[in-house]
Amino acid sequence: MKIIISPAKKMNTNTDMFSCKGMPVFLKDTEKLKEWIKTFTYEEVKALWGCNDKIAELNFRRFHEMDLHRNLTPALISYEGIQYQYMAPEVFDQSEWEYVQSHLRILSGFYGVLKPLDGVTPYRLEMQAKAQIEDKKNLYEFWGNRLYGEVRGNGETIVNLASKEYSKCIEKYLTSDDHYITCVFGERKGGKIIQKGTQAKMARGEMVRYMAAHHVEDTEDLKQFHGLDYSFAEDESTETEYVFLV
Repeated sequence: MKIIISPAKKMNTNTDMFSCKGMPVFLKDTEKLKEWIKTFTYEEVKALWGCNDKIAELNFRRFHEMDLHRNLTPALISYEGIQYQYMAPEVFDQSEWEYVQSHLRILSGFYGVLKPLDGVTPYRLEMQAKAQIEDKKNLYEFWGNRLYGEVRGNGETIVNLASKEYSKCIEKYLTSDDHYITCVFGERKGGKIIQKGTQAKMARGEMVRYMAAHHVEDTEDLKQFHGLDYSFAEDESTETEYVFLV
């Protein structure tokens, strides 16, 4: 089983809390992206990121000072988004770390696919950025089917806890042989199921924590999740979409 999640925009550097246990599998491609971004002017890269001056200045400096081999932080500790806060990897015990290292994969526009203990440095590059690199019109084309191949492995079940921006990197290449389950966290409103962004991110983090704590290997066990008052909705779910409602 593999679990896929999205990265977060906000990142930190923490070289003291945990040691890195490997390097990103697509690091040579990351080097290409780094050098490509360094050719941009400040205004060009600010437009690419679509952010304010404070964030643009920080990340413009980061790319020009970036070392992809030194002073690295384990990926799961480096990202600071809501999903990661609710996952709380800082308090994982040894067995939980072993579980996520084996099962969890972070999809990234810059690094491709990351294991939790892969060493990373802070960056800004979202998968949906309008990045025309080499002969590719965007990052989806740049990465192609390689992220799917890395996550799928030898035909493993994939549990999707990523946003649409990132899950489409995998879904585009799924075949009839793949077992792919998307978890939806929502609430009923006006006869429809509505999934709110912040609450969904919180629940995704809680789900990873639940899976790590219980060493989940069978997707049937996902149905026992009750974090943040969510419960599995049998009538709303299918073989490929597990719906949890509050």
